[in-house]
Parts: sequence; C-alpha cells; structure tokens
Amino acid sequence: MGRKRAVGGIEIPKWAWLVPCALVPVVLLNLGVAWLGGTQVSPLSFSFLQTKARALGAYVAHRPECVLDGHPPLEPLIEDTERRHGIPPGLLKALIQVESETRVHRISPAGAMGPGQLMPDTAALMRVEDPFDPAPSVDASGRYLAEQLRRFRDVRLAVAAYNAGPGSVNGRVPHNGETEFYVAKVLAAYEHTRPKAPVVVKRPAVSATPVKAVAVKAPVARKARPPDASVKPAAAPKRTAPVKPASRPAAGSKPAAKLASATR
Repeated sequence: MGRKRAVGGIEIPKWAWLVPCALVPVVLLNLGVAWLGGTQVSPLSFSFLQTKARALGAYVAHRPECVLDGHPPLEPLIEDTERRHGIPPGLLKALIQVESETRVHRISPAGAMGPGQLMPDTAALMRVEDPFDPAPSVDASGRYLAEQLRRFRDVRLAVAAYNAGPGSVNGRVPHNGETEFYVAKVLAAYEHTRPKAPVVVKRPAVSATPVKAVAVKAPVARKARPPDASVKPAAAPKRTAPVKPASRPAAGSKPAAKLASATR
C-alpha cells in the first residue's frame, strides 16, 4: 500500500503528486506554441503533442537567422511560385492568407509551420529543411497545391486535399467539421485575390452595306424681276374737296320771304 501524505488534514496518495509533474511539460509546450507561434491553444491540450514539439524545435533553430535580417515580402514570392507551377493566379495567395494570415512564424494548434502551414511530415516529404524560411516554404506549398490540382482537376477538391490530405477526398469535399469551412474561406478569399476580368466596352456593329450619301441642294436665291415697261402704274385716286355745311342765319334776322311780303 502506497504511502500517503496529509495536506490540510486530507491524506493524498503519493502517486497523486506525479500528476502536476506530468502536466507541467504539456502546459509549457502549449504556452510556447501559443506565444511563439501566434496562435490560440489550450494549455491543457494533449492533441498533437509530438508535432507541436517538432514545430517548436524547428522554430528555435530558425529564429536566430532572421533576428537581424528579417524576411522579404511574401507577395512577390507567391506570384513567382504561381507562375512557375502553373497555379491559377491568386489561388496560392488566398490559401496562404487563410492558412497563416501571411505570417512567416505561424505555428498552428496542430503543429503546422510557416506561411503555408506545412506539417512536419509534409515538410519532410517536400524536402523543406526550414519551414519558417519563406522561399522554400512557399515553393513547397505551391508544388503541393499544383500536385493536387493535377490530380483532381478541380479547385475545390484540390484545396480540400491541401487541408485534409488527398486520401480524404473521394470526389467530394470531406465534411469533418473543418475542411468544408476551410474550402469556403479559401474560395471567398480567392474572389478578392484573383485578377479582375478586363471590362470590355461593346461598340455598335457597323453595317456591311455601304450607305449612299444623299446630296442636299442648297436653296437658290431668286432674282427680283425688273418691272415691265408695258404695264402702267395705277393712277392715284383723285381727292375731292370737302363739302362745307350751309351757314346758319344770324340771330335776330328774319327770313327773306317774310321781308318781301312786308314791303308790298
């Protein structure tokens, strides 16, 4: 029977003291991934412990190389990788935006590393020694995505295979609670990163039959005809003198007939 140690009047078995000692490395590992990798992970997460440990080891080996020099911009590397591997323009850029938000030192809660979030086994398969080095990491992500595009000949299925692995894609996007949402996010980002189609301005169609020009004659000013000599001008109407009204007899004078009869 194991020994017991009393704490506050409560007897605790000796083996129970080993539990905190076992939890400390797990907590430290998860805190290191969250802090150095810029991600969110529970301190008591027991998932992907081995891959997270390998990712932290790769980060510690890489970090001294970029303390002083830093890293070049990712966008020219992404565009060059798309051209070299025949990836539709903007697709790899959208995928990296969803994977790591274009952060070079990103570590996922599952232990994926770098801008393209390569798992340790995938990085080894693609012969990438330092997944946090942007040039080989972006190139490996481009090669892996181009391989899935050639295999499935479909953008949705290729993006799903990048996330869940080609073995999980059987003619459709797997519904595992993660990949279906991942594909939707990449395709939504792809709508913004793909080149915009040029705007074509349609011109009115030109008729094949030639149009005859119609000459418009200017109006000709007519000359005024000279007056004919044989035509006499009309005589001006004669003016008549106005008729004066008869004058009235002066007041007090008598008519002449009455004056004559008076003299007889």
